[in-house]
Amino acid sequence: MLAELAHIDCWIFDLDNTLYPASADLFGEIDVRMRMFIEQLLDCDAEEAHRVQKHYFHEHGTTLSGLMANHDVDPRVFLDFVHDIEMAALAEDARLARTVAALPGRKLIFTNGDEAYARRVLGRLGLSKSFEAIHDIHACAYKPKPMTESYETMVARFGIAPSTALFVEDMARNLKPAKAMGMKTVWVNNGSERGNHEAHPDFIDYEITDVGNWLHAITENETE
Repeated sequence: MLAELAHIDCWIFDLDNTLYPASADLFGEIDVRMRMFIEQLLDCDAEEAHRVQKHYFHEHGTTLSGLMANHDVDPRVFLDFVHDIEMAALAEDARLARTVAALPGRKLIFTNGDEAYARRVLGRLGLSKSFEAIHDIHACAYKPKPMTESYETMVARFGIAPSTALFVEDMARNLKPAKAMGMKTVWVNNGSERGNHEAHPDFIDYEITDVGNWLHAITENETE
């Protein structure tokens, strides 16, 4: 274990494009479902649906937040629809499960998705028993990362001391509130869409490209 992480007793991980590579492109499948949802909602063509989707993603943090704010969309209906995807691109990752288990202290998932979807992903990766709990968009009262309220809700819910917590995330801007609270931060720079948006060394302690390799290195004291 890296000496500078010896004080960490709570390890918090984003889910999508963090615990599996961005190249798996689950978001590609989800994007298609989002456009279908917006087409039906707004009675528009695919091009306009794509424009609306990306506009809301960039301006509100998630497409869902934009749809809720502007169209009063029921979040559960939306999430059930867009997460109805195949996950054939994901495979069990025994090494990742082993290295997560080797981390001292608590392990949590913090995602802008919902718990039902997160559990499907974790099951495909062989990580169903690796985490204490999932803090999802419902638990955040639909205030997604990087809104400060979502972090405050998580910290209060689980009694986390930010000074002894670490957060791993593929979207650099989502690390800024965590760092401001006192957490150690790890940016997974692996090619996620807009993953490097607003990235700045002031709020990134570690920059990595693969969570499994990094955890393997710090828990088993070797690199691949």
